[in-house]
Amino acid sequence: MIVKKLHESGVRSEHAYLAAVGSIGLSLVSWLTSNRQENLERADRWGIFVGEWAPTFFALGLALANYERDETARPDGLGADA
Repeated sequence: MIVKKLHESGVRSEHAYLAAVGSIGLSLVSWLTSNRQENLERADRWGIFVGEWAPTFFALGLALANYERDETARPDGLGADA
C-alpha cells in the first residue's frame, strides 16, 4: 500500500537508490565534520545515525522496483493492484 502510494506520487526505484547512496555520503561527511568539532564518541553516533538510512532506502528501492516490474508485466497494463 505504501509502495503503491509512493509510486503514484512519482517516486521511482531510482530515486530511492539515489537517496541511499546519498545517505552513505552524508554519513561520511557527517562523521568527518563531527569528528573535527566534537569528541569521537559523538561523531561516531552521528555517522551511524545517518548511515542507518541507507538500508531503508535500498529496501524501499527494491520494493518500488518489484512494483514497477509487476506493473509492466501485466498484459492489461492496469498494474499489480488493479
